[in-house]
Amino acid sequence: MSSDQMTINTAGRPLNVGAIALMLLCCFSWGFNQVAVKLALPDIPPMLQAMIRSSGAILVLLLIARLRGVKMFERDGTLRAGLFAGVLFGIEFVLIYRGLFLTSASRAVVFLYTAPFFVALGSYVFLGERLRASQWSGLALCFAGVALAIGVPQADVDSSVLLGDLMIVGGGALWAATTLIVKTTALLKAPAEKGLGYQVALSIPILGLAAWISGETIARVPGPLALSLMVYQAVWVVGLTFLLWFSLVKAYSASKLSAFTFITPLFGVIASYFIMHDTVTPVFGAAALLVIAGLYLVNRPNPPVIDPLLKVTKT
Repeated sequence: MSSDQMTINTAGRPLNVGAIALMLLCCFSWGFNQVAVKLALPDIPPMLQAMIRSSGAILVLLLIARLRGVKMFERDGTLRAGLFAGVLFGIEFVLIYRGLFLTSASRAVVFLYTAPFFVALGSYVFLGERLRASQWSGLALCFAGVALAIGVPQADVDSSVLLGDLMIVGGGALWAATTLIVKTTALLKAPAEKGLGYQVALSIPILGLAAWISGETIARVPGPLALSLMVYQAVWVVGLTFLLWFSLVKAYSASKLSAFTFITPLFGVIASYFIMHDTVTPVFGAAALLVIAGLYLVNRPNPPVIDPLLKVTKT
């Protein structure tokens, strides 16, 4: 096998139509999840929400693994990488939720989506996946589109807000790190249920400890809306779409998959408009066009390279 083929096998193949459709489904689900978290907040504080959804999701993963005949507890050399990814996964959400106490939700969305840049850099260093100048420009266009859609920059930014921004960036970096761990360790060959299971299981005590330190409590029995939203988060978002994301990361280009997550906050804005009656301005349309243009540049096929040594002259 040539070095180029080894790089492609490790980095993952380019996205096809099926992968793009599945990523759009994930991003739509994650965009609505932002609204689901907000709607459940009056009954369940944020880090307790994250802990509860992980607790529910691990049951979903065990059930799927049982139905598919996946051996979740078999020794396969993934323990060290899985534990490391799980710790990072848990800390990621602690940073995101704590950051949200210090900065605005709109700023948090923008800074969280620095993750694709971290993935692109990590893919270059660890996987040998090199992006062309046009693809880096595409990432920049996507980021600019998200910032425009959310309304950043904003005035009245103090040191506490900047600390919150930094924590959100840290969460984005850890999101990228867990993606790269999957691509560069034994988790790449492990069943998706097992790889995600490490992360979800370890996040439960980490998020529970963070909720306890933060003094979060559930003051009353959650209502039907909050409970149904927690089921949505646990079963669909973490149990199924995170599993789908994990499977896609194992098979396809990490950089290009990560770039597609820029669509998530746009879906979040649309969901907020229809469900929470938030305002959508004409600027949002321009922002969406920037993101679409950026994704086109990132996923545009490589131009053909002609090796002059391979030219054949007819005799």
